[in-house]
Amino acid sequence: MKKTVIISVAAAVLLALAVAAGLWLLVIKPQQDDNKQLQEKVSAVQELAELEKEEMESEYAQLDQQYGEMMLQITNDSLIAQLTREQLRAQQLLEELRQVKADNAAEITRLKRELNSVRAVLRDYIRQVDSLNQVNQHLRNENTQLSGQLEESTRQNQNLQVERQQLTERVTIAAQLNATAISMTRMGKRKVAKKMSDTQTLQVNFNIARNVTAENGERTIYVRIMTPTGSVLSSGGFFNYENRQLEYSMKKVIEYSGEETPVVVYWNVEEALVAGDYHVSIFADGNMIGDKTFSYEK
Repeated sequence: MKKTVIISVAAAVLLALAVAAGLWLLVIKPQQDDNKQLQEKVSAVQELAELEKEEMESEYAQLDQQYGEMMLQITNDSLIAQLTREQLRAQQLLEELRQVKADNAAEITRLKRELNSVRAVLRDYIRQVDSLNQVNQHLRNENTQLSGQLEESTRQNQNLQVERQQLTERVTIAAQLNATAISMTRMGKRKVAKKMSDTQTLQVNFNIARNVTAENGERTIYVRIMTPTGSVLSSGGFFNYENRQLEYSMKKVIEYSGEETPVVVYWNVEEALVAGDYHVSIFADGNMIGDKTFSYEK
């Protein structure tokens, strides 16, 4: 009697563990994967905003430095007072920029306009200083040194721009669509065809995967089927891909909402199909978003 009870309890525990494992594999793990993917994409966008803010801070600091160096070149008290006011303004804007968060688009846009204004005022003062013609050879040498420092600042800004471009490319890649679960079925008159000679329609099924960063709206999906002989099952239409035009076999316009979207397209057989490998490629937005090869022996 006790042995029977122990066996029953053990079986119940094993069943509970199996159910828990199934729930983890079917529900919890996919959700964790989606959350991780979303977090990585949001992190890339945030990093891009931080990089743009850092670049603006570098430019403000560079303008502040230029005002200070310019005041060393002149003796006109009135002009020095004006330059001092503008330098303080640049410093104040730099401090405001350091305090604002990178995702505050309105403030970042305002401070970017202010940056253009400070830069324009600086150019005007440079023209005034040049017109005074009070710079001697010693100060020209200092200007040469300053130019080297500015070149270094420019180089640093260029590096920041390269990093920003790389992040932009990462965000663009993350927003691309992806075709999954690609399948192709030979269809006869009313059922699946067992032979190539009985095939009247090729049915291609796939899913456009969930992508929270992709733009929603209408998308044109192109499907291209390459035969074993290297020809394309063509419908007479073309689409652009990597600066050239390719024939497509089928196309379909879908409404994409960012969630997984099933797609089915059909090719009506108008020529004898041969045995061998058929390569299916799927395109959208100028990108190949999925491909798969299917082999038929007869």
